[in-house]
Amino acid sequence: MEVINTNEEKYDRKAELQAFDETKAGVKGLVDGGVTEVPRMFVQQSQTEDSTIRSYKKLLIKLPIIDLDGIKEDPIKRKKIVQEVGHASETWGFFQVINHGIPSHVQDEMKDGVRRFFEQDTEVKKQWYTRDLTKEFTFNSNFDLFRGPVTNWRDTFRATIAPIPPSPERLPPVCRDILLEYTNQVMKLGDTLFEILSEATGLEPNHLKDMGCMEGLLALGQYYPACPQPELTLGASKHADNDFLTILLQDHIGGLQVLHQNHWVDVPPTPGALVVNVGDLLQLISNDKFKSVDHRVLASKVGPRISLACFFMTNFAPTQRLYRPIKELMSEHNPPKYRETTIAEFTTYFNNKGLDGTSTLLHFRL
Repeated sequence: MEVINTNEEKYDRKAELQAFDETKAGVKGLVDGGVTEVPRMFVQQSQTEDSTIRSYKKLLIKLPIIDLDGIKEDPIKRKKIVQEVGHASETWGFFQVINHGIPSHVQDEMKDGVRRFFEQDTEVKKQWYTRDLTKEFTFNSNFDLFRGPVTNWRDTFRATIAPIPPSPERLPPVCRDILLEYTNQVMKLGDTLFEILSEATGLEPNHLKDMGCMEGLLALGQYYPACPQPELTLGASKHADNDFLTILLQDHIGGLQVLHQNHWVDVPPTPGALVVNVGDLLQLISNDKFKSVDHRVLASKVGPRISLACFFMTNFAPTQRLYRPIKELMSEHNPPKYRETTIAEFTTYFNNKGLDGTSTLLHFRL
């Protein structure tokens, strides 16, 4: 009789990944099938390093919440908001915004739209399942499934919204209208935030927009099913975003954590608020003035957790724009820290590397 050997060399991770990918049902498919243990491909091997950070988590420090009320009408309020956003972007790399102009009913409908997409009939949903990231709309589980060191407990759809708007008929009917409506409003909010960030560096309000920071928008709908053994895995491994700026809509469940002064700090869901964070490309062009910070999402027995993240970046759009640290910010005491790059090169490096816990920016440092 053959004894089943569970030793490391006998475990065929690639075969497990392949079988999972071929179901085209994602993590939700496992949960729907009644899985009671987290499959091995999801088990985080390196939780030890993170748990030492986690055990010292300070509960007293809170992510800044910035009120954008009056930003357009009141120059005194605007000056205060510019200072607050600048300070938060330099010290935290993350902040929440309230009174941002996107009505709560639009936010709620967007969260419902994400849920509707993932909870529709699996056979219908499968038509969108692909690993071809050049398509306007894709659904899959873990963009880095075959490259990342570990698999995360989440499913994702991604929609390219700009620079080339998607044809509505190529978007899923269950979330098409709200996705276009919500992202249209996010573009307006992004316009305001890039002005504020420009002013916070002492530049003209349109400087970052004129550089093309707002040209592209990628929307990622994330679905984190309830997990039977949340301590063994993560919803999203530690990573920084490979864009200029991210605007995140999250539901009430929580789980997002930001690495601040070597402590994992919870980002508690605040009703009506949106989470904003600096991406790697903004850190690069600001020459480290603004910080792109590592963050992660914990798995939970409660779920699903629903979120929609909007990334300002052109992704694979054929733009030849070169990005380097802004020359107006350079001086003898502040020489450039990064070489120039295109967004396509930056994105390709990030995607090939996967969420492996290392910094994309290091590769571009001089």
